[in-house]
Amino acid sequence: MQKNWFKGILTSVFVLGLLTLAPAAMADPEPPCGNDPADPLGLNCVEGSKLTNNDPRLIATGIINVVLGVLGTIATVLIFYAGFLWMTAAGNEDNVTKAKTIMSAAVIGLVIILAAYSISSFVIKSATKAINTPSAT
Repeated sequence: MQKNWFKGILTSVFVLGLLTLAPAAMADPEPPCGNDPADPLGLNCVEGSKLTNNDPRLIATGIINVVLGVLGTIATVLIFYAGFLWMTAAGNEDNVTKAKTIMSAAVIGLVIILAAYSISSFVIKSATKAINTPSAT
């Protein structure tokens, strides 16, 4: 009974999210510069577009930041889920053990994600600084 209630809430939140994002996705069905056969993806539609003028390192940095942000969000949601499971265990040791396992795994994952973010940020900043600094000779 409790699992069905929780699945119903998750389904409702998911459907509400889809319904909220659908108008934004369908707001401009026609690309701004038309259908150019030479540019099927529309990368050159906007002057100064991030996709066409950015350095590949900056694009990779953006992708890494987005992926790590999504993973951090998932880990945070798992921590909240484990806390909810723990609070609604009502003394059931199996649910408490399950919640502790989920929470410890999510916290370890969050620490790994934060370490990966800080390492990648350091490496990218150091590489960019080393490439952009003129040599002394």
